[in-house]
Amino acid sequence: MPKPLTDQEKRKQISVRGLAGVENVADLKTNFNRHLHFTLVKDRNVSTKRDYYFALAHTVRDHLVGRWIRTQQHYYETDPKRVYYLSLEFYMGRTLQNTMVNLALENACDEALYQVRPVGVLALVLGCQVFSLVTLLHPHFLPIACFLDSMASLGLAAYGYGIRYEFGIFNQKIVNGWQIEEADDWLRYGNPWEKARPEYMRPVHFYGRVEHTADGVKWVDTQVVLALPYDTPVPGYRNNIVNTMRLWSAKAPCEFNLKDFNVGGYIQAVLDRNLAENISRVLYPNDNFFEGKELRLKQEYFVVAATLQDIIRRFKASKFGSTEVVRMDLTKLPDKVTLREYKFVVIHSPSSFSLLQAWDITVRTCAYTNHTVLPEALERWPVDLFQNLLPRHLQIIYEINRRHLERISSLYPDDHDRLRRMSLIEEGEQKKINMAHLCIVGSHAVNGVARIHSDIIKNTVFKDFYDMDPQKFQNKTNGITPRRWLVMCNPGLAEVIAERIGEDYIRDLGQLKKLLKFVDDDAFIRDVAKIKQENKMKFAVHLEEHYKVKINPNSMFDIQVKRIHEYKRQLLNCLHIITFYNRIKKEPNKSWTPRTIMIGGKAAPGYHMAKSIIRLITAIGEVVNNDPVVGDRLKVIFLENYRVTLAEKAIPAADLSEQISTAGTEASGTGNMKFMLNGALTIGTMDGANVEMAEEAGEENLFIFGMRVDDVEAMDKKGYDAVEYYNRIPELKQAMDQISGGFFSPSQPDLFKDIVNMLMHHDRFKVFADYEEYIKCQEKVSALYKNPKEWTKKVIHNIGGCGKFSSDRTISQYAREIWGVEPSLEKIAAPDDPR
Repeated sequence: MPKPLTDQEKRKQISVRGLAGVENVADLKTNFNRHLHFTLVKDRNVSTKRDYYFALAHTVRDHLVGRWIRTQQHYYETDPKRVYYLSLEFYMGRTLQNTMVNLALENACDEALYQVRPVGVLALVLGCQVFSLVTLLHPHFLPIACFLDSMASLGLAAYGYGIRYEFGIFNQKIVNGWQIEEADDWLRYGNPWEKARPEYMRPVHFYGRVEHTADGVKWVDTQVVLALPYDTPVPGYRNNIVNTMRLWSAKAPCEFNLKDFNVGGYIQAVLDRNLAENISRVLYPNDNFFEGKELRLKQEYFVVAATLQDIIRRFKASKFGSTEVVRMDLTKLPDKVTLREYKFVVIHSPSSFSLLQAWDITVRTCAYTNHTVLPEALERWPVDLFQNLLPRHLQIIYEINRRHLERISSLYPDDHDRLRRMSLIEEGEQKKINMAHLCIVGSHAVNGVARIHSDIIKNTVFKDFYDMDPQKFQNKTNGITPRRWLVMCNPGLAEVIAERIGEDYIRDLGQLKKLLKFVDDDAFIRDVAKIKQENKMKFAVHLEEHYKVKINPNSMFDIQVKRIHEYKRQLLNCLHIITFYNRIKKEPNKSWTPRTIMIGGKAAPGYHMAKSIIRLITAIGEVVNNDPVVGDRLKVIFLENYRVTLAEKAIPAADLSEQISTAGTEASGTGNMKFMLNGALTIGTMDGANVEMAEEAGEENLFIFGMRVDDVEAMDKKGYDAVEYYNRIPELKQAMDQISGGFFSPSQPDLFKDIVNMLMHHDRFKVFADYEEYIKCQEKVSALYKNPKEWTKKVIHNIGGCGKFSSDRTISQYAREIWGVEPSLEKIAAPDDPR
């Protein structure tokens, strides 16, 4: 196999990665050496890859800081409406490369490092990048990094707020086929991108009790945790704007009782600090199953309380550049502040306000984005837990609910069932606060993240709320940033596109439609196919090195990467693998379309079924990959520890993208968009953003199969009988018998009994119901893959239809239709330019 060009070598040949690469290479080299010697106190001759990474990161950060300061000055002078984006799960990915692309520094840095040590240093450095935030269960649960990139690129005065977790969720290891979790100590070597801001530390209160006094209600005897902010710069794309992501770290107050010291309580007093600081210790895995853990509620309140104090501080201090003129009229807050909530609501009630005034400000300021329709994923906090942790807030929620129910009663007299359904407090054996209901009531806008998802919200999940306030409900289909998910990870394809339609598509992805006039252009078809094959060859080298499996680079790369969860239906993929394997065994001399099938993703540590699914995938791989009859016509690989770095290799190499969730369960998906943009064809159900992808690219250019939402609803009413499918479809029966009979686990025949029992008797996501159509659709995929020219034509249709799925478009819609701000592509002055 010829060794393919690395991306770094390819960048020397292309223009799209260095559009404004006019930085002084000599200055970069000087600054790099200065940081290596003086910041890191290192000798160049004994420096490691990590030393080079930190030196380059500091060099690039120097170019950010002036822009960062000037951006904040610009905001204080112009006093724009500010957007605050709250989330518990920020993940920025590889900051160094993204920053170099957005500042047009990459080619200059490459040349500077080459002059320092001509051995492809930049490629080594980028391979050593630490991630700027905690690793999630999968690298694209929310398109938050994309959104922050787009907000800065569109000139919005935007701030991201979250928690600075000490540990990422976990690194995944596969040992004897099972997932093993290892701690992700992402801060072990430090983070060159963040800046601690202790001057903006804020107190957050927990526990205590409520007192009713002559001066009003007071929350007293609380435990205080300090929120220490760390700021990270978020650069826009070549517009000199650098926004801020502020993450809070929990610190215990430095107050000790001297009397305790004197009686030997010093050690315990210090140890007790850990209880406070545990709040920012680790991120809970988000696997669409809500666990009512006290630490999780603490984390949610901690980030909201600290952030709201910071927002109000900035609001009061910001007025036309003057920090002396202080705004005290918080009724004007919604004119200058908009909050995008994720799963929780912000309530602020100054003592000088009535609850009615405070609630009016809250509703006009906040907007709520829902990310799931699965009932088990929606937060319902036990009232007892709330009473203990946040007693005053529970009283306020009860009062909000009373007024909310009064309004419902006035609109729908004597409809007691509606009152029960819409209450913020769910009655039952254990009283619970329905946080989604609180978010809807406490917001002026509510949106889903794909059109089908938003329709489901309006028609089923939150139908009562939609009937009462239809004007609140909107749709904002998710998007991805083309800077990271094309220019950065697939420079070859980015340049091939730029050669045909110019480079402006990086800012305006809608221009990809211009590619449709090249659908029948043989030269363009050849170029697109060549880039795909190069990406596959590079990924094949990676797979052979890490998995010791010989890969056929001419096989179809069939990839499903996402969290391991029953509704994602990795099990449907497994059944296809087994069926395909059985067909090859039955007719070994037939001309089969070879496939390398890859499945990747993490299972939440406590999710037994998800872990069993991983074990089944690895067991199938052990049998298939070692069967000489099958040879290189079918290989099965579980992609261990799937994360952004691996995604940037896998997505450009994929031929087929598996998006096969049960219709009506996936809110949107963004992995589907990344695969589409990088030239993979989609096999999928009409779920999430797949629906809109089919509209944009043409349904004939995707492989759509299976039940639609209406079909699933009809089956729910009629009843789903998995056994009927098992008895009726011979290949399905054979596959299930192999799983249950120990064919894939001969030493433990009952290893997968829980999976078999679930599929046969308790499958909420109806895997068998879509099996037949899925297998037939896969046959169409195999047939088309044998015709490379027609396959590539469909690829071009898909790339050309990607314009809608830019996060720039998503954020522009949020800005204009919810946040009340206008995006702009104008640049501000660079630090060395006169203002």
